[in-house]
Amino acid sequence: MTVLQQILEHKIVAILRGCAPDRVPDIAAALARGGIRLLEITLNSPGALEAIRQLTDRMGDQLLIGAGTVLTAAEAEEAIAAGARFILSPSLDIEIIRTTRELGAVSIPGAFTATEILTAYKNGADIVKLFPASVGVNYFRDMRGPLPQIPLMPTGGVNLNNIWEFQAAGAVAFGIGSALVPAGQLATKEALHLLTEKAAAFMHAVHSGKTAEPI
Repeated sequence: MTVLQQILEHKIVAILRGCAPDRVPDIAAALARGGIRLLEITLNSPGALEAIRQLTDRMGDQLLIGAGTVLTAAEAEEAIAAGARFILSPSLDIEIIRTTRELGAVSIPGAFTATEILTAYKNGADIVKLFPASVGVNYFRDMRGPLPQIPLMPTGGVNLNNIWEFQAAGAVAFGIGSALVPAGQLATKEALHLLTEKAAAFMHAVHSGKTAEPI
């Protein structure tokens, strides 16, 4: 199964932003126990590249690791060299898309307007991240209307209460940040147990078609 096929199958991309490096392995393991198979490490996190290397080596059979908040083509190269299999950006940068594709990784640039979404797709984006999705599902649906051929991944503002609405509107995957893993995520036994439960709730929501009770 290709990386793109895995993203489309598993759907939930858990976003780790600002997590202390020593907590990342335990947090990643807790997410995996909850069924998460796609993990994004944002490059503006401390020790991001090393975290990508370590998780790829230690958990590559359980988690597909990607890099987020990639702002330049050079950063995309560094992240892919560290083991990132997919590259996400908050904005549209054609050079990042092309570099990512040339290096064999999946490209998921951020876009907001119809023009940006179409430009990203025409230039090789595998999936386009609609960011921020906090504007609501109606806006997402409006973008899907004239562009049904473009796979969209809402990110920013997606939670257990609205994820089913985005899925019903045609989302192919979801970027989930603070609604799943807050920046100050603790690594105590109790906190990790709750994180595993929350991860399982998100996975249940997208694979059952019903929203689970919020944790």
